[in-house]
Amino acid sequence: MYTPPPIARERLPALLAAMPKAELHIHIEGSLEPEMIFALAQRNGLTLPYADVEALRRAYAFSDLQSFLDIYYAGASVLLHEQDFYDMARAYLARAAMDNVAHAEIFFDPQTHTARGVSMETVINGLHRACQDAQAELGISSSLILCFLRHLSEEDAFATLEHAQPFLGRFIGVGLDSSEVGHPPEKFARVFARCRELGLHLVAHAGEEGPPEYIWSALDVLKVERIDHGVQALRDAALVRRLASERIALTVCPLSNLKLCVFPDLAQHNLKRLLDAGLAATVNSDDPAYFGGYINQNFAQVFAAVPELTARDAWQLAHNSFAASFAPEARKRAWQDRLAETFAAHA
Repeated sequence: MYTPPPIARERLPALLAAMPKAELHIHIEGSLEPEMIFALAQRNGLTLPYADVEALRRAYAFSDLQSFLDIYYAGASVLLHEQDFYDMARAYLARAAMDNVAHAEIFFDPQTHTARGVSMETVINGLHRACQDAQAELGISSSLILCFLRHLSEEDAFATLEHAQPFLGRFIGVGLDSSEVGHPPEKFARVFARCRELGLHLVAHAGEEGPPEYIWSALDVLKVERIDHGVQALRDAALVRRLASERIALTVCPLSNLKLCVFPDLAQHNLKRLLDAGLAATVNSDDPAYFGGYINQNFAQVFAAVPELTARDAWQLAHNSFAASFAPEARKRAWQDRLAETFAAHA
């Protein structure tokens, strides 16, 4: 097993920025910056309930997940045409490449758009084309994961899956997001079973605001391969042992947890404790336009707030992100070799 060289704490910010990493928890609609929301609204002849960009930014004061979702869905209303989805995804991928993201697995919420009359084809083709162009032009690898909105019914999720099936070659998996509390994973047991039959990868949000029991259900009922968030896992010792022994990755989002009041401040974030418990934690940005930071800002701010986090932890988080990705094994190894080279250069 590779052992990263010791690196002084004052050199950590440069290392965190430079090291290659995978982003496994990014909602593409949550990357819509206020400037792009207003630009798309103008292009599509829409009027927003905010006077200007700054008025919209001031509305980003969230008390919990639901207060965020209300604005999130309003922002997504400007997305109408294939080019809108392309422009949004292409902007995120350019930003991710600047943060040395080698690979991104991007969540998208088709029900947010199909409910407004936007076709599945419009959504997926715009996003897929952006991923292809970013690979060719920027060298960043990416894949799409279709997420079901858990506050809607399983019947609605089945209808969404049916509409998406002609495009199965353009996304690699399915996830479960939106309002967690009151919508346990088992609500979607049958649709996830069908997705498994179709050969899709399975992930689900669990243990963000919801209890550890939701993580158990995601694993045992939905049969997911990764847990999105999962920070409540430490409340259940048996669950921690299972997650560690099975190397089930947790896609942790520190600035999201702070903004949605999962933790009162970053200094109390449990990322270090997750790693020390042997869990395959990763760092991600979730909805960066709304939560105050893309992936490198998440790394920088949580490492600054939690002084116990070390260069060894930085390596582990990046290594975990590649290992937990759904990319081919040869590409994972190549990225992990690049990671080792970056650490050697900063030692």
